[in-house]
Amino acid sequence: MTIIGGLDVHRAQITFDYVDTETGETERGQVSPATRVVLRSWLAARFQGRADVALAVEGCTGWRFIVEELQRAGIEPHLAEPAETSHARGPKKRAKTDRIDARLLRDLLLQGRLPESYIPPAHMLEVRALGRHYQALAADRRAWLQRIHAQLFHQGAPAVAALLTETGRHQLESAGLSPAGRQMLTSALTMVQAIDRELDPLRQQLRAAGRSLPGPRALDKLFGIGELCAVIIWAELGDVRRFRNAGQVVRLAGIDVSVWSSAGKRSPGRLVRQGPPMLRWALYEAGKAAARSSSPDYDYYQQVKGRLDGKRAALSVARKLAKRCFHALRELGDEALAAAELKTEAA
Repeated sequence: MTIIGGLDVHRAQITFDYVDTETGETERGQVSPATRVVLRSWLAARFQGRADVALAVEGCTGWRFIVEELQRAGIEPHLAEPAETSHARGPKKRAKTDRIDARLLRDLLLQGRLPESYIPPAHMLEVRALGRHYQALAADRRAWLQRIHAQLFHQGAPAVAALLTETGRHQLESAGLSPAGRQMLTSALTMVQAIDRELDPLRQQLRAAGRSLPGPRALDKLFGIGELCAVIIWAELGDVRRFRNAGQVVRLAGIDVSVWSSAGKRSPGRLVRQGPPMLRWALYEAGKAAARSSSPDYDYYQQVKGRLDGKRAALSVARKLAKRCFHALRELGDEALAAAELKTEAA
Protein backbone atom coordinates (compact mmCIF):
# COMPACT_ATOMS: atom_id res chain seq x y z
CA MET A 1 0.00 0.00 0.00
CA THR A 2 1.18 3.51 -0.83
CA ILE A 3 -0.98 5.43 1.65
CA ILE A 4 -1.18 4.10 5.21
CA GLY A 5 -2.96 5.83 8.06
CA GLY A 6 -4.99 5.72 11.24
CA LEU A 7 -8.38 7.09 12.26
CA ASP A 8 -9.23 7.97 15.87
CA VAL A 9 -13.02 8.03 16.22
CA HIS A 10 -15.12 10.13 18.59
CA ARG A 11 -18.75 11.21 18.48
CA ALA A 12 -17.82 14.78 17.54
CA GLN A 13 -15.00 14.17 15.06
CA ILE A 14 -12.67 11.68 13.40
CA THR A 15 -8.96 12.50 13.68
CA PHE A 16 -6.84 11.21 10.80
CA ASP A 17 -3.12 10.78 10.28
CA TYR A 18 -1.79 9.13 7.12
CA VAL A 19 1.47 9.00 5.21
CA ASP A 20 2.35 8.52 1.56
CA THR A 21 5.11 5.90 1.76
CA GLU A 22 6.48 6.88 -1.67
CA THR A 23 6.90 10.60 -1.07
CA GLY A 24 7.08 10.62 2.73
CA GLU A 25 4.39 13.32 2.92
CA THR A 26 2.03 13.16 5.89
CA GLU A 27 -1.47 14.56 6.31
CA ARG A 28 -3.19 15.24 9.63
CA GLY A 29 -6.52 16.74 10.51
CA GLN A 30 -10.11 16.09 11.52
CA VAL A 31 -13.34 15.09 9.83
CA SER A 32 -16.28 16.77 11.55
CA PRO A 33 -18.99 15.91 12.36
CA ALA A 34 -18.41 12.17 12.64
CA THR A 35 -21.27 11.00 10.42
CA ARG A 36 -21.50 8.57 7.52
CA VAL A 37 -22.33 11.24 4.94
CA VAL A 38 -19.48 13.55 5.92
CA LEU A 39 -16.97 10.69 6.01
CA ARG A 40 -18.10 9.47 2.60
CA SER A 41 -17.56 12.91 1.10
CA TRP A 42 -14.12 13.21 2.71
CA LEU A 43 -13.01 9.80 1.43
CA ALA A 44 -14.22 10.62 -2.09
CA ALA A 45 -12.37 13.96 -2.10
CA ARG A 46 -9.11 12.45 -0.83
CA PHE A 47 -8.90 8.92 -2.24
CA GLN A 48 -11.35 8.58 -5.14
CA GLY A 49 -10.10 6.04 -7.67
CA ARG A 50 -7.13 4.94 -5.57
CA ALA A 51 -6.67 1.26 -4.72
CA ASP A 52 -3.46 1.66 -2.73
CA VAL A 53 -4.89 3.01 0.54
CA ALA A 54 -5.08 1.22 3.91
CA LEU A 55 -6.54 2.85 7.03
CA ALA A 56 -6.81 1.48 10.57
CA VAL A 57 -9.48 2.20 13.19
CA GLU A 58 -9.89 0.92 16.75
CA GLY A 59 -12.70 -1.55 17.40
CA CYS A 60 -14.66 0.80 19.68
CA THR A 61 -18.19 2.16 19.31
CA GLY A 62 -18.59 3.66 15.85
CA TRP A 63 -16.19 1.37 14.01
CA ARG A 64 -18.93 -0.25 11.94
CA PHE A 65 -19.88 2.72 9.79
CA ILE A 66 -16.21 3.68 9.41
CA VAL A 67 -15.29 0.23 8.06
CA GLU A 68 -18.36 0.11 5.83
CA GLU A 69 -17.49 3.45 4.24
CA LEU A 70 -13.84 2.45 3.78
CA GLN A 71 -14.94 -0.72 2.00
CA ARG A 72 -17.40 1.25 -0.13
CA ALA A 73 -14.60 3.60 -1.20
CA GLY A 74 -12.32 0.69 -2.14
CA ILE A 75 -9.98 1.33 0.81
CA GLU A 76 -8.49 -1.56 2.75
CA PRO A 77 -9.84 -1.35 6.33
CA HIS A 78 -7.99 -2.64 9.39
CA LEU A 79 -9.77 -3.05 12.73
CA ALA A 80 -7.47 -2.76 15.75
CA GLU A 81 -8.11 -4.61 19.01
CA PRO A 82 -8.44 -1.79 21.62
CA ALA A 83 -6.74 -3.44 24.63
CA GLU A 84 -3.74 -4.71 22.68
CA THR A 85 -3.44 -1.39 20.86
CA SER A 86 -3.31 0.41 24.20
CA HIS A 87 -0.66 -2.04 25.40
CA ALA A 88 1.40 -1.34 22.25
CA ARG A 89 1.46 2.32 23.26
CA GLY A 90 3.80 1.40 26.09
CA PRO A 91 4.29 3.27 29.39
CA LYS A 92 2.52 6.60 29.37
CA LYS A 93 5.14 9.34 29.38
CA ARG A 94 3.16 12.20 27.89
CA ALA A 95 -0.40 13.41 27.38
CA LYS A 96 -2.70 11.17 25.38
CA THR A 97 -4.45 13.03 22.54
CA ASP A 98 -6.52 12.13 19.51
CA ARG A 99 -3.61 13.03 17.21
CA ILE A 100 -1.26 10.74 19.11
CA ASP A 101 -3.81 7.89 18.96
CA ALA A 102 -4.26 8.31 15.20
CA ARG A 103 -0.50 8.37 14.68
CA LEU A 104 -0.09 5.25 16.81
CA LEU A 105 -2.55 3.36 14.60
CA ARG A 106 -0.72 4.59 11.52
CA ASP A 107 2.68 3.54 12.85
CA LEU A 108 1.48 0.10 13.99
CA LEU A 109 -0.08 -0.55 10.59
CA LEU A 110 3.01 0.71 8.81
CA GLN A 111 5.29 -1.53 10.88
CA GLY A 112 3.03 -4.59 10.54
CA ARG A 113 2.39 -4.67 14.31
CA LEU A 114 -1.29 -3.71 14.36
CA PRO A 115 -3.28 -6.16 16.57
CA GLU A 116 -6.03 -7.02 14.10
CA SER A 117 -9.63 -7.81 15.00
CA TYR A 118 -12.02 -9.78 12.83
CA ILE A 119 -14.40 -7.81 10.59
CA PRO A 120 -17.59 -9.85 10.09
CA PRO A 121 -19.58 -9.63 6.84
CA ALA A 122 -22.58 -7.29 6.78
CA HIS A 123 -25.28 -9.96 7.17
CA MET A 124 -23.48 -11.40 10.20
CA LEU A 125 -23.24 -7.96 11.78
CA GLU A 126 -27.00 -7.56 11.36
CA VAL A 127 -27.73 -10.87 13.09
CA ARG A 128 -25.24 -10.01 15.82
CA ALA A 129 -26.94 -6.65 16.42
CA LEU A 130 -30.33 -8.35 16.68
CA GLY A 131 -28.97 -10.93 19.12
CA ARG A 132 -27.47 -8.29 21.37
CA HIS A 133 -30.70 -6.29 21.20
CA TYR A 134 -32.54 -9.42 22.31
CA GLN A 135 -30.15 -9.84 25.24
CA ALA A 136 -30.58 -6.22 26.31
CA LEU A 137 -34.38 -6.50 26.29
CA ALA A 138 -34.25 -9.79 28.21
CA ALA A 139 -31.95 -8.22 30.81
CA ASP A 140 -34.38 -5.30 31.26
CA ARG A 141 -37.24 -7.74 31.68
CA ARG A 142 -35.37 -9.65 34.40
CA ALA A 143 -34.56 -6.38 36.15
CA TRP A 144 -38.24 -5.37 36.33
CA LEU A 145 -39.24 -8.77 37.70
CA GLN A 146 -36.51 -8.51 40.33
CA ARG A 147 -37.84 -5.08 41.34
CA ILE A 148 -41.24 -6.63 41.94
CA HIS A 149 -39.77 -9.33 44.18
CA ALA A 150 -37.75 -6.71 46.05
CA GLN A 151 -40.79 -4.50 46.62
CA LEU A 152 -42.83 -7.40 47.95
CA PHE A 153 -40.11 -8.29 50.43
CA HIS A 154 -39.52 -4.63 51.36
CA GLN A 155 -43.17 -4.26 52.37
CA GLY A 156 -43.38 -7.63 54.11
CA ALA A 157 -45.68 -9.26 51.57
CA PRO A 158 -45.48 -13.02 50.89
CA ALA A 159 -43.18 -14.06 48.07
CA VAL A 160 -44.82 -14.83 44.72
CA ALA A 161 -42.99 -17.54 42.78
CA ALA A 162 -44.64 -17.21 39.35
CA LEU A 163 -45.43 -13.53 38.90
CA LEU A 164 -46.89 -13.70 35.39
CA THR A 165 -49.21 -16.68 35.83
CA GLU A 166 -52.88 -16.33 36.66
CA THR A 167 -52.23 -17.58 40.19
CA GLY A 168 -49.34 -15.18 40.59
CA ARG A 169 -51.44 -12.20 39.51
CA HIS A 170 -54.14 -13.07 42.05
CA GLN A 171 -51.47 -13.21 44.75
CA LEU A 172 -50.11 -9.83 43.66
CA GLU A 173 -53.58 -8.26 43.73
CA SER A 174 -54.15 -9.48 47.29
CA ALA A 175 -50.69 -8.46 48.55
CA GLY A 176 -50.81 -5.84 51.28
CA LEU A 177 -48.83 -2.99 49.71
CA SER A 178 -48.79 0.74 50.33
CA PRO A 179 -50.20 2.99 47.56
CA ALA A 180 -46.68 3.79 46.33
CA GLY A 181 -45.75 0.11 46.37
CA ARG A 182 -48.91 -0.77 44.43
CA GLN A 183 -48.12 1.92 41.87
CA MET A 184 -44.59 0.60 41.46
CA LEU A 185 -45.87 -2.96 40.99
CA THR A 186 -48.39 -1.85 38.33
CA SER A 187 -45.72 0.08 36.44
CA ALA A 188 -43.31 -2.86 36.59
CA LEU A 189 -45.90 -5.29 35.21
CA THR A 190 -46.71 -2.84 32.43
CA MET A 191 -43.02 -2.62 31.49
CA VAL A 192 -42.68 -6.42 31.47
CA GLN A 193 -45.69 -6.72 29.16
CA ALA A 194 -44.28 -4.05 26.85
CA ILE A 195 -40.91 -5.82 26.67
CA ASP A 196 -42.65 -9.14 25.97
CA ARG A 197 -44.36 -7.56 22.97
CA GLU A 198 -40.92 -6.72 21.60
CA LEU A 199 -39.17 -9.92 22.65
CA ASP A 200 -41.54 -12.46 21.12
CA PRO A 201 -41.32 -11.28 17.47
CA LEU A 202 -37.59 -10.63 17.85
CA ARG A 203 -37.06 -14.21 19.03
CA GLN A 204 -39.00 -15.49 16.03
CA GLN A 205 -37.00 -13.22 13.73
CA LEU A 206 -33.71 -14.62 15.01
CA ARG A 207 -34.93 -18.21 14.70
CA ALA A 208 -36.11 -17.59 11.14
CA ALA A 209 -32.71 -16.12 10.27
CA GLY A 210 -31.01 -19.20 11.71
CA ARG A 211 -33.18 -21.54 9.64
CA SER A 212 -32.18 -19.72 6.45
CA LEU A 213 -28.41 -19.80 7.09
CA PRO A 214 -26.24 -22.93 6.67
CA GLY A 215 -23.94 -22.03 9.57
CA PRO A 216 -26.63 -21.91 12.29
CA ARG A 217 -28.34 -24.96 10.76
CA ALA A 218 -25.14 -26.96 11.28
CA LEU A 219 -24.92 -25.83 14.92
CA ASP A 220 -28.59 -26.63 15.53
CA LYS A 221 -27.74 -30.31 14.98
CA LEU A 222 -25.61 -30.32 18.14
CA PHE A 223 -27.56 -31.51 21.18
CA GLY A 224 -28.66 -28.63 23.40
CA ILE A 225 -28.14 -25.90 20.81
CA GLY A 226 -31.57 -24.85 19.55
CA GLU A 227 -32.40 -22.42 16.77
CA LEU A 228 -31.99 -19.31 18.93
CA CYS A 229 -28.65 -20.28 20.50
CA ALA A 230 -27.37 -21.57 17.14
CA VAL A 231 -27.82 -18.28 15.30
CA ILE A 232 -26.38 -16.29 18.22
CA ILE A 233 -23.30 -18.51 18.52
CA TRP A 234 -22.76 -18.38 14.76
CA ALA A 235 -22.98 -14.57 14.65
CA GLU A 236 -20.66 -14.08 17.62
CA LEU A 237 -18.04 -16.58 16.46
CA GLY A 238 -17.76 -15.36 12.89
CA ASP A 239 -15.25 -17.11 10.64
CA VAL A 240 -13.73 -19.81 12.86
CA ARG A 241 -10.94 -20.45 10.38
CA ARG A 242 -9.08 -17.54 11.93
CA PHE A 243 -8.57 -19.68 15.07
CA ARG A 244 -5.67 -22.13 15.21
CA ASN A 245 -7.54 -24.62 17.38
CA ALA A 246 -10.81 -25.21 19.22
CA GLY A 247 -9.33 -24.02 22.52
CA GLN A 248 -9.16 -20.48 21.17
CA VAL A 249 -12.95 -20.51 20.75
CA VAL A 250 -13.29 -21.36 24.44
CA ARG A 251 -10.97 -18.44 25.23
CA LEU A 252 -12.99 -16.10 22.98
CA ALA A 253 -16.17 -16.99 24.87
CA GLY A 254 -14.50 -16.29 28.21
CA ILE A 255 -15.58 -19.61 29.72
CA ASP A 256 -12.06 -20.93 30.24
CA VAL A 257 -10.63 -20.98 33.76
CA SER A 258 -7.84 -18.61 34.77
CA VAL A 259 -5.33 -19.92 37.31
CA TRP A 260 -2.75 -17.92 39.25
CA SER A 261 0.13 -19.84 40.74
CA SER A 262 3.47 -18.91 42.24
CA ALA A 263 6.06 -20.83 44.32
CA GLY A 264 3.84 -23.88 44.42
CA LYS A 265 0.80 -21.94 45.63
CA ARG A 266 -2.29 -22.00 43.48
CA SER A 267 -5.46 -19.97 43.85
CA PRO A 268 -8.87 -21.39 42.93
CA GLY A 269 -9.65 -21.02 39.24
CA ARG A 270 -12.15 -18.42 38.07
CA LEU A 271 -13.84 -17.81 34.75
CA VAL A 272 -12.02 -15.33 32.56
CA ARG A 273 -15.34 -13.70 31.51
CA GLN A 274 -13.72 -11.90 28.59
CA GLY A 275 -15.14 -11.82 25.10
CA PRO A 276 -18.76 -11.44 23.93
CA PRO A 277 -21.23 -11.90 26.82
CA MET A 278 -23.87 -13.05 24.33
CA LEU A 279 -21.67 -15.94 23.17
CA ARG A 280 -21.01 -16.92 26.78
CA TRP A 281 -24.75 -16.86 27.57
CA ALA A 282 -25.73 -18.97 24.54
CA LEU A 283 -23.10 -21.65 25.23
CA TYR A 284 -24.07 -21.84 28.90
CA GLU A 285 -27.77 -22.15 28.07
CA ALA A 286 -26.94 -24.95 25.65
CA GLY A 287 -24.72 -26.61 28.25
CA LYS A 288 -27.60 -26.81 30.73
CA ALA A 289 -29.39 -29.21 28.37
CA ALA A 290 -26.84 -31.88 29.37
CA ALA A 291 -28.92 -32.39 32.53
CA ARG A 292 -31.38 -34.36 30.36
CA SER A 293 -30.87 -38.11 30.36
CA SER A 294 -31.04 -38.13 26.53
CA SER A 295 -27.96 -35.89 26.26
CA PRO A 296 -24.72 -37.51 25.03
CA ASP A 297 -22.97 -35.55 27.80
CA TYR A 298 -25.36 -36.69 30.54
CA ASP A 299 -22.87 -39.00 32.30
CA TYR A 300 -20.14 -36.35 32.17
CA TYR A 301 -22.55 -33.70 33.46
CA GLN A 302 -23.62 -35.88 36.40
CA GLN A 303 -20.00 -36.68 37.23
CA VAL A 304 -19.00 -33.00 37.38
CA LYS A 305 -22.21 -32.06 39.20
CA GLY A 306 -21.53 -34.67 41.88
CA ARG A 307 -17.97 -33.43 42.33
CA LEU A 308 -18.72 -29.69 42.12
CA ASP A 309 -22.23 -28.39 41.34
CA GLY A 310 -24.76 -28.09 38.51
CA LYS A 311 -23.65 -24.66 37.36
CA ARG A 312 -20.04 -25.66 36.89
CA ALA A 313 -21.14 -28.88 35.24
CA ALA A 314 -23.09 -26.86 32.67
CA LEU A 315 -20.03 -24.67 32.11
CA SER A 316 -17.87 -27.75 31.55
CA VAL A 317 -20.32 -28.99 28.91
CA ALA A 318 -20.41 -25.48 27.40
CA ARG A 319 -16.67 -25.71 26.79
CA LYS A 320 -17.19 -28.99 24.96
CA LEU A 321 -19.95 -27.42 22.87
CA ALA A 322 -17.74 -24.45 21.98
CA LYS A 323 -15.17 -26.86 20.56
CA ARG A 324 -17.84 -28.80 18.66
CA CYS A 325 -19.12 -25.55 17.17
CA PHE A 326 -15.60 -24.76 16.00
CA HIS A 327 -15.28 -28.10 14.20
CA ALA A 328 -18.81 -27.99 12.74
CA LEU A 329 -18.32 -24.52 11.23
CA ARG A 330 -14.80 -25.25 10.08
CA GLU A 331 -15.99 -28.30 8.15
CA LEU A 332 -18.49 -26.11 6.28
CA GLY A 333 -15.72 -23.77 5.10
CA ASP A 334 -17.00 -20.84 3.03
CA GLU A 335 -20.55 -22.16 3.26
CA ALA A 336 -20.60 -21.31 6.98
CA LEU A 337 -20.45 -17.62 6.04
CA ALA A 338 -23.07 -17.82 3.30
CA ALA A 339 -25.59 -15.00 3.41
CA ALA A 340 -29.36 -15.09 3.22
CA GLU A 341 -31.95 -12.37 3.04
CA LEU A 342 -32.54 -11.11 6.58
CA LYS A 343 -36.01 -9.76 7.18
CA THR A 344 -36.19 -6.64 9.32
CA GLU A 345 -39.58 -7.62 10.76
CA ALA A 346 -40.83 -10.89 12.10
CA ALA A 347 -43.08 -12.87 9.77
